[in-house]
Amino acid sequence: MRSWILAAALVAGLSAHAQTPKQGGTLNYMIAADGGPSLDGHKETTYAVLHATAPFYSTLIRVNPENPSSTTDFVCDLCTEMPVPTDGGLTFRFKIRKGVKFHDGTPLTAHDVATSWRRIVFPPAGVSSAREAAYPMVDKIEDPDDTTVAFKLKFATLSFMPALADPWAFIYSKAVLDKDQQFYERNIMGSGPFKFAGYEIGQAIHGVRNPDYYYPGQPHLDAFNGIFAPKQQTRVDAMRADRAALEFRGMSPTARDQLVKELGDKVTVQESDWNCGNVLTPNHKRKPFDDVRVRRALFLAVDQWNGAKALQKIAIVRTVGGIVFPGSPFAATKEELVGFPGYQIDMEKSRAEARRLLKEAGAEGLSVEMLNRNVDQPYIIVGTWLVDEFRKIGVTVKQNIVPTGPWLEKMRAGDFELAMEANCQMVVNPIADSGRYLPHEIYKENFAYHDDPKQVEIYDRMVRETDPAKARVLMREYEKQIIEVGAHQLPTLWFYRIIPMRSYVKGWKVSTSHYLNQNLANIWLDQ
Repeated sequence: MRSWILAAALVAGLSAHAQTPKQGGTLNYMIAADGGPSLDGHKETTYAVLHATAPFYSTLIRVNPENPSSTTDFVCDLCTEMPVPTDGGLTFRFKIRKGVKFHDGTPLTAHDVATSWRRIVFPPAGVSSAREAAYPMVDKIEDPDDTTVAFKLKFATLSFMPALADPWAFIYSKAVLDKDQQFYERNIMGSGPFKFAGYEIGQAIHGVRNPDYYYPGQPHLDAFNGIFAPKQQTRVDAMRADRAALEFRGMSPTARDQLVKELGDKVTVQESDWNCGNVLTPNHKRKPFDDVRVRRALFLAVDQWNGAKALQKIAIVRTVGGIVFPGSPFAATKEELVGFPGYQIDMEKSRAEARRLLKEAGAEGLSVEMLNRNVDQPYIIVGTWLVDEFRKIGVTVKQNIVPTGPWLEKMRAGDFELAMEANCQMVVNPIADSGRYLPHEIYKENFAYHDDPKQVEIYDRMVRETDPAKARVLMREYEKQIIEVGAHQLPTLWFYRIIPMRSYVKGWKVSTSHYLNQNLANIWLDQ
């Protein structure tokens, strides 16, 4: 399968993997947010949680950290070798490493792996699994002995193996979960390359080297400090003064240019297209957004093609696309998109239709509030652009910009009219990735709160299709149902990842997702 990724390394230093890593040192890096609602990777979706907690945990498999932009290069983490599926692609059997220990000294076995995965795929009562909808193909997960985990599927599908490489799929202790399913919301105890050493909410998180880590010689670092810094200028200032070496999410083009100009060869930059984009979400349970005409009118106001040209100069956005990562063969072409609301070329005609729909719906002069996240790049910038677009059809929108925790809490409670969400995924896995657009009843982290049996029916057919060409046709039907027919949600501009870092940081490689390659085990400092 051909690569779907266009990743570019812009400066020297990417041959660092050929050098002999140095041991020791402390990495100070920034987390471009102010924290998250909880510490539970199975429940949460914000990078603020993953960037803080991934170094403490193991996963079953992962994308190869030496080739993190690949869509097919998966390697074992806790397993001993990648399995060959049997039963016509319905059974995947993994052998689990022996001798792995949790940070409290207790042994990790296949029972911990299976229990963690059952919690993700079949969450027990009272437990929220953010990615449950990605695994409709899984029938059961078995752990017949201490070293074997078997996934039995209901049907063969193109999306299972990439979905299994989910970097959020932390392996938790069965013994801990048996006592308290909420333990990991407020505590950290894994088997990853670093042990938990402290957490100041909204300030910083700290880890120290795990001497019992099962990869010989890793981690290379003695310790790390993850520093929460939601404002980009704070992060730029910290890099300039070398109080922090990098952030893993992405900086703006202007910040990159500023750091390169000021620091010269003391900074290197890696860039990549990004499997992440903002999503405009009307709350279907709130008037007037229970009316499809009002939702469609808002979408028709948005000029994405010209917006992309302007915003890419100042924000970490670049590409116009639909519900699928634009670098994928499953993605809609421009010709396929231009008929949808939000993708029109003739904006005068599009906005005239928007005003007609608002009048027909009795919603002329509409004034609403849009919930947005207190992250400047690109949430606030994209939100500000949209406010101006809506003004052109006579709709007044005020942004309610709140920290990450309250932002998620309000969406989960349905306490909003409009919201700026994001569809940020890991491995490029178009069918599973687009599952986040399923109704809230199926995908709990979709906050449109809509019902659409037709959309669900199309998705069910698509996820069972093993012919890529036929699956792509179904993807277009599914996309049309979301954006045009139901006007449920509007994907806006896709992100572009720009990672400046201090030149002494070695061993890390950019990927299309700010969720991948984040356990820090392969990073070393050339100091």
